[in-house]
Formats: sequence, C-alpha cells, structure tokens
Amino acid sequence: MNNSWFSSAEGPFSYTVEERFHDLRLDQFLALSLDQFSRSQVTESIKSGEILVNGVTVKPGYRLKPGDVIDGIIEIYSEPMIPRPQDIAFEVLEENPDYLIVNKPPGLVVHPGSGNVDRTLVNGLLFRFGSFKEVGDVFRPGIVHRLDKDTSGVMVVARSSTAHANLVHQFKNRQVQKTYLALVIGEITEEHGRIVAPIGRHPVHRQKMAVREHNGRYAASNWRCSTRFAHHTLLELHIETGRTHQIRVHLAHLGFPVAGDKLYGPSKDHAMFPRQMLHAWKLGFTHPGTGIRIDAQADLPDDFNKVLAQLEAI
Repeated sequence: MNNSWFSSAEGPFSYTVEERFHDLRLDQFLALSLDQFSRSQVTESIKSGEILVNGVTVKPGYRLKPGDVIDGIIEIYSEPMIPRPQDIAFEVLEENPDYLIVNKPPGLVVHPGSGNVDRTLVNGLLFRFGSFKEVGDVFRPGIVHRLDKDTSGVMVVARSSTAHANLVHQFKNRQVQKTYLALVIGEITEEHGRIVAPIGRHPVHRQKMAVREHNGRYAASNWRCSTRFAHHTLLELHIETGRTHQIRVHLAHLGFPVAGDKLYGPSKDHAMFPRQMLHAWKLGFTHPGTGIRIDAQADLPDDFNKVLAQLEAI
C-alpha cells in the first residue's frame, strides 16, 4: 500500500457469523457483505490489521465459525493532489544545504492527508524553499518523521535526496534520540520509569491506538519527573521507538494521560487546556553530510508556558 495516498473509511462495522457462513473464507464473506468494495480492497484491510475476528488479527483465508465476531473498518485509498506552495507560519531554527530544523507550532498538520488537503507544514516548506518538491516523496517532500497536529516542537526536514535517504535510515534504525515534554493529569510519585508495552490499532475505536499485548508492535518509552504540581506532573520522556501516538497511549495506559488530549484523556479535562500538552523538545541525530552529532532543541511555546505558570500559581 502506498502510504502517501489519502484514505477515507467505511465503518466501523461489526458482524456476528451465522451458521450458514460456516467455513467460508473471511475475505469472501466480507466481499459479499460489503459489496461496495472489491475483494482486493477487503484483503488489503485484513492484512493491514484494520479488520479483526474475535479481537485478533487473522489472515484473509481464515475460515469462519458460527459465532465469530468480525469488527473493523475499510480504508479506501486515492491518489492525492500534489501539494502547492502556501504561506504558512513556522520557525526555522537551523538551515543548511542538507537539512532544515524547524519548530512546528501546535495546530499545524505536517503533510497533506485525509481531512487536511492543504495549509500544512509541507505547503509552507514549498512556499519558502521551493526545491523541496524534488526531495523524497512528491506528496511529502523532505519529510522524514512526523508530529501529531496538536503536538508542537522540533523536526528535521531533508533538503536533498541524499540527506533524505540518510535521515530515513537513521529513524528506521532507531539512531535518532527523541526527547519530549508532557504535562500529565495526576501526581506521579516516582522519579523515573520505563514503559514497555506493544501498541496497535484499537479493536473497536479504529481512529485510536491502544496497548495490544498479543497484536501490537514493540514500543518503549522512558520518563523522568521534571516538575510536580498540585494535580499534574511535567514529565521528560525519551522514546526508543516511534509508534503512532506512542507517548499518548503509553501515558494513558499508565493512568496519567496527557493533559488536554481529546482522544486519550478524560473529557472533563479538555476545557482546561488549549490542546494536548505534548512538546517535542530535543532531537539528536548524525549530520547526513559530515557525520557530526547534531543536537537540536525547540523551547516550549507560549501556550504551554502559560499553562505551566497557571499551575504554579495554584
């Protein structure tokens, strides 16, 4: 599957298998039940883990049994338009022929996708540095990693094809050091800790990720307490892996969700915070041209500092 393509979803859906479908292949059953999709689309969704039987991933050829519960969602991919240059506000912390280091503001999506076809960081990069259009993926030029829309902080963006390949390799092989600051709900009494819990797609709420002991991918996060407030704690986190929503899922699993997180935190908490209080603070990597160690840092944005000041005053 080309991950650069946009997707829309059909679902979520749930079926309980009747006796008459005993021993029918899963992909055949869904092709019959969801006739608006081709069998290849159904098969791709099963393989990608978007469709579960009795809460676990199975192969397309799984033979159904009466009482089996099938839950899932079908992703439909279509080729997006090539992003166009747009004047987008973001801070450039460092610029050289190989890469840029930028400070992504909260509320800015990194690249176009379903629901955000423009007004992204990529559109802004093309406006300010037009040569990016030939680096890496034409739909995500220069991008070698991502931050969630409401997560602020430091990112590295490749400026040449050679640098792009080098940086992608570093991220893939876990050679990049990523440090975050997160304000969480609750008072953590320990000074530090490590969370090792596999992450996969939530079995019911398919827009969410979750800790999945049997079907998730390995994920590890290290944290230490930075500042304690009356009912919140500021944590410094170093993540060993880069799973989707990793910090947010791990902290919620620990019982201390990120403050303001509308997806993984309590709804009563949302009004108190302008967004999820998560910031990519530091990024350490090897210069793709010289081999020198680079340590980049983005200071906390004003909205985060304002929240911390309010908590200190309580």
